[in-house]
Amino acid sequence: MQRITAIIAAATLTAGVVSVPAMAQDTAQSGSQAQQAPAKNFSDDQLHQFADASQDIAQISQNYTQQLQNASDQGEQQKIRQQANEEMVSAVKGSGMTVEQFNSIGQAIQQDPQLMQRVQGMVQQKQQ
Repeated sequence: MQRITAIIAAATLTAGVVSVPAMAQDTAQSGSQAQQAPAKNFSDDQLHQFADASQDIAQISQNYTQQLQNASDQGEQQKIRQQANEEMVSAVKGSGMTVEQFNSIGQAIQQDPQLMQRVQGMVQQKQQ
């Protein structure tokens, strides 16, 4: 259970990193969406997609953590973060979601323990 929580925590923590390109592309729209309360009526399909993307993002984050720690300067760290971010965005899109949808669910999970439990259950089912 701790591993599942760690996967989802990693995904929700990196959701802020993933949202940066989206906000840069359309600051006005994304900025207003980011300030709105996240919707809580997500379909099971959306939550499954989020669970899939979360696992991928946790793995990407883990892969790049060592590289970041070994980076020699801030320029190299920035390059590594950009590569990781691009892979995370690809993972989210590959799951069938937009970055905005992923971030919305991530925010809702942080605020709603029952929703967190639903997603954790989905991750557990996939691991069995």
